[in-house]
Amino acid sequence: MERGLLWLPLLVAFFWLAWQGSKEYQKVEAYRIWAEQFERAKYDIYAVLAQKGNDITWGKPTTTGITELETFSLLDVEEIRFLINGNLVDIENPPLKGQKIELEFLLNNSKSIHVPFTEIPLAAQWGEFLQKTLKNLQLGNSD
Repeated sequence: MERGLLWLPLLVAFFWLAWQGSKEYQKVEAYRIWAEQFERAKYDIYAVLAQKGNDITWGKPTTTGITELETFSLLDVEEIRFLINGNLVDIENPPLKGQKIELEFLLNNSKSIHVPFTEIPLAAQWGEFLQKTLKNLQLGNSD
């Protein structure tokens, strides 16, 4: 009887972990279906981000699908900044650690959009790619 009571917390922990894994799987599946319509997409626990042409779409992953979707055009972006812990960092030489990792999109209408990331290398790759795309668009529009 006593051994059974000792194993009960372990059994509860196992079922809780299985339930959490099931929820995360549902989020990833909802993302996979959503991402099929885009040329390029990323998923992490904080946010999803996708690109199709000049449009960038981002939102929050949930078990029922992507929520709080917001779409904006790269044509409306003045600058893309790479922030770690709220500080601007060099995207080509990012620090190894940081708590709050974001790409900030400064729009023409003085609005800014912050897209969170969990990994510095992934955020840096996306930032570099989108900065190059933005630079090409700005050079193409100035002709």
